[in-house]
Amino acid sequence: MALVSDLTTKVLFETEKGYSYQCDLTNSIIINFVDTVSSYKIHDFLIFQRKVNSVDILNMLYDLSDQSDAQLIETTKRNFSRNLTICEIVQLRDLLNGTKFTLTLHSMLCNIVNVELI
Repeated sequence: MALVSDLTTKVLFETEKGYSYQCDLTNSIIINFVDTVSSYKIHDFLIFQRKVNSVDILNMLYDLSDQSDAQLIETTKRNFSRNLTICEIVQLRDLLNGTKFTLTLHSMLCNIVNVELI
């Protein structure tokens, strides 16, 4: 992330396997997960986050077939397309859910500050 200017980005969330930040120039959320970088507008990010959360991890764990060891995760605009293991799906969920929490918290705090100023 050293190449990205601190003036145009705001780190949202970071885990052991990746991080996310908001780019003010492009008005998008950048996800860096296991050396895969993808960019999303907020609506696309929320769709991607819901898609990753909808993966049935328990079904994958109990299914003994080789096909259930990994699952292809793709976004609608093909920003992200990877075959992820169960552990990677859980780690990506953690990153995306943490990012969404940070965005929601920031939005709530901005609303409170704006109400108090009026």
